[in-house]
Amino acid sequence: MDKLLVLITELESNILNNEKSAPSISKVTVGWHLEHSLLVINKTIKALENSTSQDYKWGFSFPRLITYSLNKFPRGRGKAPKVVQPEGIIQGENFRKNIETAKDKVKGLSSLSANQNFKHPYFGLLNVKSTTKFLRLHTKHHLDIISDIVNAQ
Repeated sequence: MDKLLVLITELESNILNNEKSAPSISKVTVGWHLEHSLLVINKTIKALENSTSQDYKWGFSFPRLITYSLNKFPRGRGKAPKVVQPEGIIQGENFRKNIETAKDKVKGLSSLSANQNFKHPYFGLLNVKSTTKFLRLHTKHHLDIISDIVNAQ
């Protein structure tokens, strides 16, 4: 969880780069990547909180095996579900609110039962430990894109 909090702090440090873009790297702005990452963290942990341990059953997933083994998401391979796609103009105050929510939710992960779960569209049913790894990898993936956009300026 501490690693995820560090990544959220890194997202927060990029708020001033909100409007930057580099179409050769990404079709969307830094702000979109920030908001998307925070939506994924907040909505995923909310799904964990609302789940029951009894519903969890481990299942094999080849995409999860590859991604978790490489500790990296490939670029340009997945499409974000509509529910975690930012809409409209992304403002600084929304970032701050979503960052605080994300920090609170991450801190609350330790109070969840190990088998509370979240259904990922590619990776299948993930328990708390596996979901935490997904959130770290996903956030790092978008931070890498943000860094490339900022450095392209």
